Amino acid sequence: MANRFTDKLRRFAALSDQDIAVLSVATARTRTVPARHDLILEGDVPGPVFVMLEGWACRYKILPEGGRQIMAFLMPGDTCDIQTGSLEVMYHSIKTLTPARIATISPREMHELLENRTPIALALIRTQLVDEATLRAWIVSMGRRDSLARVAHLMCELFIRARNVGLVEDGELELPISQIVIADSLGLTPVHVNRVFRTLRKENAMRVDVGSLVITDPARLAVLAGFDDAYLHRRVIRTVASQ
Repeated sequence: MANRFTDKLRRFAALSDQDIAVLSVATARTRTVPARHDLILEGDVPGPVFVMLEGWACRYKILPEGGRQIMAFLMPGDTCDIQTGSLEVMYHSIKTLTPARIATISPREMHELLENRTPIALALIRTQLVDEATLRAWIVSMGRRDSLARVAHLMCELFIRARNVGLVEDGELELPISQIVIADSLGLTPVHVNRVFRTLRKENAMRVDVGSLVITDPARLAVLAGFDDAYLHRRVIRTVASQ
């Protein structure tokens, strides 16, 4: 069975066959969980590192008045905080957005990978740097981009990330997240997100049809978003145009 986690790490460091074998063993313990299932909650004592093998999840916080802020989307191949074992409690929650297959790596096993497998450690550190850069890009969006650029930027990002792990087919990405979820990640209302989607369709830049994202004019969408994918290590125009 394909392991998108090892496939992803191989893009960040030269892994030997033995490294791949070690990672395969580390992610051999898997379980299937339903959509909208909390893998861990804010305030919980951290346990194993979760590895997304199939499905989507998100990091989020619930505010005192009940509002939700999504802080990251997790796709197949992503890890959920490789250093959680260093924390006393979790400062955010992680929830599946779709049915998912999850592998777990114990804190001890993760420590051994980081200490004893230099190429694996390098790959994991680099993926974490990309995660941190992505969070900074989100901060810029929330602080300075208008709603159209905010939505367009997120769509560019999700498309590139999904393309990098083989989830895009014939220029189309199955987008298994609702407008409510997108709104909670961008500080907008679902109605506003829907309005921006209609504008982007009229601009012939992209469209969302029954849970799928198609970028019809990548250059136009990148301009509207002010998108520079240096933090993702892949150009949106080249990626989409190569389909």
